[in-house]
Amino acid sequence: MRCSLVVLVTLGGFGSLLPASEWAEKMFQTTKYNFGTMARGSKPEVAFELSNIYKQTVHIAAVRSSCGCTIPQVVNPTLEPMEQGKIVCMFDTVSHLGQKKSVVTVTFDKPFSTEVQLSINGYVRRDLVMKPGTVDFRVVDQGRPAEQTIQLDYAGRVDWEIIDVRSTNDYYEVDLIETYRDENRTSYVMHVRLKESAPVGYLRDQLTLITNDPKRGTIPLPVEGRVREIISLSPKSLSFGHVLPGTKIPKKIVVRSKRPFRIVEVTCDDDCFVFKTPSDHKKTHVIPVTFVAIGQPRRVTKRIQIETDLGNGTVMECLATATVTTPEN
Repeated sequence: MRCSLVVLVTLGGFGSLLPASEWAEKMFQTTKYNFGTMARGSKPEVAFELSNIYKQTVHIAAVRSSCGCTIPQVVNPTLEPMEQGKIVCMFDTVSHLGQKKSVVTVTFDKPFSTEVQLSINGYVRRDLVMKPGTVDFRVVDQGRPAEQTIQLDYAGRVDWEIIDVRSTNDYYEVDLIETYRDENRTSYVMHVRLKESAPVGYLRDQLTLITNDPKRGTIPLPVEGRVREIISLSPKSLSFGHVLPGTKIPKKIVVRSKRPFRIVEVTCDDDCFVFKTPSDHKKTHVIPVTFVAIGQPRRVTKRIQIETDLGNGTVMECLATATVTTPEN
């Protein structure tokens, strides 16, 4: 069995023995990032994550960039022990073209004064313009699709083309349509759809455009937005406590949504749980759940699944626990 151990270090005199910025650099996962090739008008950004591994409070006093091509911002400047923060850096691809390199200096004033330098570089193409510069779905209700359209204009090789669009996630669909081509210019329209199956949470992702350019064959396209939960379950867990054989314990689960919906099915792989499934169409449903203590003394831990007709069939889960016992216990 493998165990992980987190050890918090007290800087004290230890901090003064380290090189000027080494104690602060140890908090960062990485201090370098290469954006690669970027289209003009895109809005790429990178988050340098750091974690306070010390017993003292760490404070970031300021950040500055050596180049106007990079705009840094601090997320959570005061870090208590084990807290995490970020230095988010956005690359300006409108005003700065060609090969660019910048150094973002992070200034700490607690527990000691020091600086850490973050290195950023990338190449902004002059021959490719992207409007808008990012796929921004904004706020999307869970279970509902969304779509954004991107215009790409290229001026250069007559045979230049986009041959593929890739993503590490399967909840994006992309339609790429070539709308114009002559000896000087090529244009595409790209429709990016967010599938109904996209999970609840923030989208901070990237699509990668694959071209036939032998030197700079890939182009990143940032994706952002938020999938908002439209259905809630209360409580998220049910505890029936200690129950004697033959006893029936009733409880209720309340399911709410911002729009009317139906409960399609309530299931559990243990016959001890008995449900009454509502059949109406409304915003709030109360589901009676009864635990029937049958069988030998045992500990019961089961998941109750509630399927609705929202989106592509949103399924909620409630964890139910009970202990079938004997009078002697």
